[in-house]
Amino acid sequence: MEYLQGRALTNAVGNLGITGAYAEAVKKFGYELEALVGQEKDAALGNGGLGRLASCFLDSMATLNLPAWGYGLRYRYGLFKQVITKEGQEEMAEDWLDKFSPWEIPRHDVVFPVRFFGHVEILPDGSRKWVGGEVLKALAYDVPIPGYKTKNAISLRLWEAKATAEDFNLFQFNDGQYESSAQLHARAEQICAVLYPGDATEEGKLLRLKQQFFLCSASLQDMIARFKERKADRVSGKWSEFPSKVAVQLNDTHPTLAIPELMRLLMDEEGLGWDEAWDITYRTVSYTNHTVLPEALEKWSQIVMRKLLPRHMEIIEEIDKRFREMVISKHKEMEGKIDSMKVLDGSNPQKPVVRMANLCVVSSHSVNGVAELHSNILKQELFADYVSIWPNKFQNKTNGITPRRWLKFCNPELSEIITKWLKTDQWTSDLDLLTGLRKFADDEKLHAEWAAAKLACKKRLAKHVLDATGVTIDPNSLFDIQIKRIHEYKRQLLNILGAVYRYKKLKEMSAEEKQKVTPRTVMIGGKAFATYTNAKRIVKLVNDVGAVVNNDPEVNKCLKVVFIPNYNVSVAEVLIPGSELSQHISTAGMEASGTSNMKFSLNGCVIIGTLDGANVEIREEVGEDNFFLFGAKADQVAGLRKDRENGLFKPDPRFEEAKQLIRSGAFGSYNYEPLLDSLEGNSGFGRGDYFLVGYDFPGYIDAQDRVDAAYKDKKKWIKMSILNTAGSGKFSSDRTIAQYAKEIWDIKPSPVA
Repeated sequence: MEYLQGRALTNAVGNLGITGAYAEAVKKFGYELEALVGQEKDAALGNGGLGRLASCFLDSMATLNLPAWGYGLRYRYGLFKQVITKEGQEEMAEDWLDKFSPWEIPRHDVVFPVRFFGHVEILPDGSRKWVGGEVLKALAYDVPIPGYKTKNAISLRLWEAKATAEDFNLFQFNDGQYESSAQLHARAEQICAVLYPGDATEEGKLLRLKQQFFLCSASLQDMIARFKERKADRVSGKWSEFPSKVAVQLNDTHPTLAIPELMRLLMDEEGLGWDEAWDITYRTVSYTNHTVLPEALEKWSQIVMRKLLPRHMEIIEEIDKRFREMVISKHKEMEGKIDSMKVLDGSNPQKPVVRMANLCVVSSHSVNGVAELHSNILKQELFADYVSIWPNKFQNKTNGITPRRWLKFCNPELSEIITKWLKTDQWTSDLDLLTGLRKFADDEKLHAEWAAAKLACKKRLAKHVLDATGVTIDPNSLFDIQIKRIHEYKRQLLNILGAVYRYKKLKEMSAEEKQKVTPRTVMIGGKAFATYTNAKRIVKLVNDVGAVVNNDPEVNKCLKVVFIPNYNVSVAEVLIPGSELSQHISTAGMEASGTSNMKFSLNGCVIIGTLDGANVEIREEVGEDNFFLFGAKADQVAGLRKDRENGLFKPDPRFEEAKQLIRSGAFGSYNYEPLLDSLEGNSGFGRGDYFLVGYDFPGYIDAQDRVDAAYKDKKKWIKMSILNTAGSGKFSSDRTIAQYAKEIWDIKPSPVA
C-alpha cells in the first residue's frame, strides 16, 4: 500500500554513475546540482518503515538485475504534510503533484476495470459471475527504478482510479445537478486521494477496503495479461505454469485481497475449477508479516466485505470451510485450536470479521518475518498453531537497506573515506566488505578523517534545523536523534521524559557542575497519525519542552530539545549522517524489525536501544561494547504486565520526578493529564503503562549516563562509530532480496546486455 521513495534525481544520477558529469552539465546552465535537487519534492506515496523498506527493495531488485517490480497506488495528497503550531501537529495535504512528477510515465494503453458492490449471478452451467455495482478504471503510471551500475531499470507501477466520459451524466449537469452528474468521478478521485484515510467512520473503513481491493485487482489483472501475452508465444502455455512464471509477495496484510481476487479471476474469468485455481494461487502467493501489534493485524467486517465484494466473500467462506475440514480430517489433534486459526471469526455475532493475517497464512506457500526475534515470535506465539500443520512454511528474512541511498549518496564525506581505506568502492554493492574497516579501528589517521567527516555532516544538519525550526544548535554537542512514526510502542514518550529529567537535574546543578556535563542536543521527529490522540500529545509535549529548555539561559548550553517537523526521506538523508547517538527504544517484542536503526549504524552512529527487532542482530554484528543496551527482554514483558495488574510495580523516584515536573506546568498550561494517565494505574483501557515506560525508565537513565561518560572519551567514541559502520554489512537490502529471490520466489538475475 505504500512506498516511501524520497527524491529520485540524486539516486538516478548516482546509480547511473554520472553524478560528477551531471553536476558539470547543469553548471553550464547556471545551476548548482545541490540547489536543483532541492527543488524536487519527495513523492508522497508512503509514511513509515513499511514503505521505505519497499523502496529499498525496489532499488536492490534493480541492482541485482532481477525480473521483479512493485505495484502501488498514486496518492495525490499522500498521508499529510506535518505543520507544527502552538497547538501541536496540524495536517495539510501534500502538494507533490500540484505541478506534475517528471519521473512518472502514464501508460494510457494499460487500463483495467475494477468493480465494487453488485451481486453474484449463477449461470446455467453452474459457474458464478460478479455483475452490477460500479466499475472504475485503473490507469497505470510507471516510475522507473534504475539499478546501481547496471543497464537495468525496473518499474514501480502506480494505479490511478478513473471514471470514463460515459459515467458523466450530461443531462444532469445541464440541469444544474453538477455534483450528482459526476458522482462516479468523485468516488474515483477518493480512492487515490490520501494514503491511509481515517477509518473511525464506516465511510472511512469502506474507502480503505476499496483502496486495498483496487490495488490488488488492477495488479493481478496486469500480471495475468502479461502471462497470457507470453503464453501465446509458447506452445505449451498452460495455467499450471503460472506459479513458475509469476510470484506475488504480499507486503503485510494490506494486499490480502489478492488471494480471493486471483481465485476469482482464474475461476470466473478464465474458467478454471476450484482445485486448479487454489493450487495456482497457493503456489503463487507468499506473505511477509510486518507486525505483531493486534490493531495492525487487520480484521475486516464480514458485513462490509459482503456488501463491497460479494464474490470475494463467497470465496473467503469456501477457503475457510475447506481449511477447517482439512484440520479435522488430517490434524485431529489441532481440532480444539480451530477457533483461533480459522479465517472467519464470528465469536461476536454483532461484529463478525475476516481475519486477514489468518487468510494470508492459510493461502500462502511461504510466510516470513523480518528479523530473527520477530520470526521466532511468529513461530512460537502468533502463528504457533499453524507451524504444527506446516512446519516448513515459515521463514525469516531480516530486513535491509540500500547502501546507495543510505550511505554513498547521503553521506559523501564518509563514503570517500571508506573507499580510500578499503581501497575499493565495491562495498557499495557488496556491503560485507565494510568488515575491512575493523583492522583500522584504532588508527589515528582514520580517527581524524572520520571525526572531520562527522563534523561536516553535523554542520549540515545544524543548518537544516535552523532553517526548519529557527533553533540554533551546537555542532560540538552530542547529537541524539529519534526519528520514526510517533507511536506509543516506539516510546518517544520515554525519550522526552528522559530529557525532562535531564533538564530538572541541570536546573539543580551549580555552574561548576554544569561545566562537567556532556552537552547534548535531543532531536525527535515523525508524524503522528491524524486521529491518534496520544501520539499527537507526545508531539505537543516535545515542542513544549523544547520551547522552555531552548530559551532557558541556565541550561541551554548543556541541553537543547528540538522537534524536527515534516519528517520524510529527504530530511532523514540529512539527519542520519549527522547523528552520533540514535534511540531505538521500543518495548521489547513489539517492533518487528526497524530499518532506521540499520541506517544510523551504517553511518557510524551508536545506538541506545532495547533487545527488540533488528536491534538484536545489529548488536551481535557491531559488538556488545558498541551498543548501549537497556530494558526488559521480550520474554519478560507478559510477566511484567501481569505484575503491574497485580499491583507489584514500584516506580523509580526519578520517573515520578519527571512526570511531576510536567504536571507542575513547567512546560506550559496544556493539559497533559490524559497522556500521563496512560502511565498510571495497574490496568484498564489506556492505563497501566502497557508499553512499560515506567519499568524501563531507570535502566534508560542509567544507559544515558553511560553514553555521557563514553562521549567524553573522543578516541573511544570514534572507535565505536567506526565499528558500527564496519558491522553493518549484513543489513544490506541486496542480501535480503537475494534471499527472497532464491528461497521464496525462485527467480534468477536477468541482466540487460
